[in-house]
Amino acid sequence: MSKARLRKGRAVTGVVLLNKPQGMSSNHALQRVKRLYNAQKAGHTGALDPLATGILPVCLGEATKFSQYLLDADKAYRVEATLGVRTTTSDAEGEVVEEKPVAVDAATVANAIKQFIGEQEQSPSIYSALKHEGRPLYYYARQGIEVPKKTRTITVHSIELLGIQDNKVTLQVSCSKGTYIRTLVDDLGQLLGCGAHVSMLHRNAVADIAEAAMVTLEQLEAIAEEGYEALDALLHPADLLLGELPVVTVTQEQTRDFLHGQPIPLPEQNGNEAEEWRVTTENSLFLGVGRVKNAELWPRRVIAREHVDL
Repeated sequence: MSKARLRKGRAVTGVVLLNKPQGMSSNHALQRVKRLYNAQKAGHTGALDPLATGILPVCLGEATKFSQYLLDADKAYRVEATLGVRTTTSDAEGEVVEEKPVAVDAATVANAIKQFIGEQEQSPSIYSALKHEGRPLYYYARQGIEVPKKTRTITVHSIELLGIQDNKVTLQVSCSKGTYIRTLVDDLGQLLGCGAHVSMLHRNAVADIAEAAMVTLEQLEAIAEEGYEALDALLHPADLLLGELPVVTVTQEQTRDFLHGQPIPLPEQNGNEAEEWRVTTENSLFLGVGRVKNAELWPRRVIAREHVDL
């Protein structure tokens, strides 16, 4: 029996911009979408905490080959920080470890957040899923075992104070990949002298993808009643994941070469060595990503030939 026959599900390709519901893991949300589409293969482009809502791009089929491009992209979040309470996980799901009175105003918060803008070293929460010697950090934290603190270089592009009411502060944060919003809020609380934790988190942008295009699981389930054609109409093309990569348009002959692993000529404005380009046909069919090598564009990640109608 051929491998194709052994695969379960449909060979559907595209991206679903899911509004992940609160209280659900990213993997659970991914599996729900995969089942609704009866897709052979699915993946996402960066997990959200169960507490969080917002954009979770779910890649189906050949789109999974390009998920890394959004993993590396900038993100934006609307976050509510509750002042006066510090928790083990720096969010509302953790145990309270410290409570202090809150005596800050909008001007104090606005001045404090300025200190977190720019490139910096950030240490993730000891309750994060980052690994140390093969085990997640939260394993050691729950055992009371201290491990060396890991830091990562992140960039916070901007923080805007949207509002403050009682002990609740709402912020809009734009940041690089790898930024822990929980850690940012915990650090802000320490700077303000009262402690803080995340009580609401909503991702409202990934790269240049905004939340207006999102769909909910409930919407997908309702549309699924109409059949796969209606569901597939909601899919975005796989090159949605590629952000600002430059585009090269190829002829039919060049399409065949590219799909068979052969290099194709670069446009007149030759790219730099190792630069990546988005490759499309003359009728805007996305073929994959090429990388510049020796003044030619070599295939790097390519849509499988059986998915391309030449």
